[in-house]
Amino acid sequence: MPTLDLVPASVEDFRRRAEKRLPRSLFDYVDGGAGAEVTLRDNVEDFEKLRLRQRVMRDISDTSTKIELLGEELALPVILAPVGMAGMMARRAEVQAKRAADAMGIPFTLSTVGICPIDEVAAVSDKPAWYQLYMLRDRGVVQEILRRAWEYGVRTLVFTVDLSVVGTRYRDIRNGLGGGTSTWGKLRGGPIEYFSHPHWLWNVALRGGPLTFGNIAQYAPAARALTDFKEWVDSQFDPSVNWGDIAWLRDQWKGELIIKGILDPQDARDAKRIGADALVVSNHGGRQLDGVASGAAMLPRVADALHDDLPLIVDGGVRSGQDVVKALALGARAVMIGRPWIYAVAAQGEAGLLRLLTMFKLDMKTALGLSGYPHASQVDRGALLQDLGERA
Repeated sequence: MPTLDLVPASVEDFRRRAEKRLPRSLFDYVDGGAGAEVTLRDNVEDFEKLRLRQRVMRDISDTSTKIELLGEELALPVILAPVGMAGMMARRAEVQAKRAADAMGIPFTLSTVGICPIDEVAAVSDKPAWYQLYMLRDRGVVQEILRRAWEYGVRTLVFTVDLSVVGTRYRDIRNGLGGGTSTWGKLRGGPIEYFSHPHWLWNVALRGGPLTFGNIAQYAPAARALTDFKEWVDSQFDPSVNWGDIAWLRDQWKGELIIKGILDPQDARDAKRIGADALVVSNHGGRQLDGVASGAAMLPRVADALHDDLPLIVDGGVRSGQDVVKALALGARAVMIGRPWIYAVAAQGEAGLLRLLTMFKLDMKTALGLSGYPHASQVDRGALLQDLGERA
């Protein structure tokens, strides 16, 4: 079992450090999933079950993790996924993550319900962030958010389609973070839980403000606390959204449009039909409908349905550079990671995230070299001995 006095060497090492530093309700918010967390476990275990083919006597003297996605070169096929409330897990976490992503040559995706606003993140560098959005009931707010994102250089919009209703998350309910009532002021452990985590209290609660949903604060002027902002967001989720609304969005947005939350091949075809530029095969990190298949299991089916017409990204369960190579073999162009980057930044800030991403890169190079693929862009299904799509 990893100990906290050792140098972190895996996502699990960072996870254990984050668990020590964060108040229980916040750690569980990131770490947990829907229901009994069957899908959450499957996301990780299905990647673990895949086996790479070891190939020898290949020239791997020039191994490269670089790929091209939507006209952009990525130093490795990893994207930092949008994570709501990330800035509650580390001081201005979205800003720290953007700096780390820039240093590693990969995209960072800012969540609509992140703590740091788009202008603060955009000020990090001239390299634009990606931006994630939900369809809100107030389409005027959607248009205003799109305009503001474009103004700050965003050219890639990640639109999440699997949150028309919020999944039932047992850990959040037990901690006072969910269940259909305004229980944020009655969190498990109360103030004692927060005062027992002095690092978080000093760096986040006292020095990490303002702790509001920075991208939507102006649309909920009556909100005074994070509880109020959450209630406004929950009231804005629109269960009537359909492909016609996504077609409307496509008309509004001039940049690249990535649809996130696709698990079914027919949904993938529909997303292509309305003009999506790429898709994220995703079950929302196991946080929505417990019991659905993992991204690793459904990715080959979606890839086969599209015949390479759209680049695919997959998220959920990616915990190492080996998993990235497996995802490429299943048909992805890149992966998104959410929990891993949050664990790293909560544990050790920007330096921890840089270490984690460097580990991913080195792990990828090892997997590529020992499976006989000099370049990440060359990986195909021949890299695997087992395809989980056959049993999904």
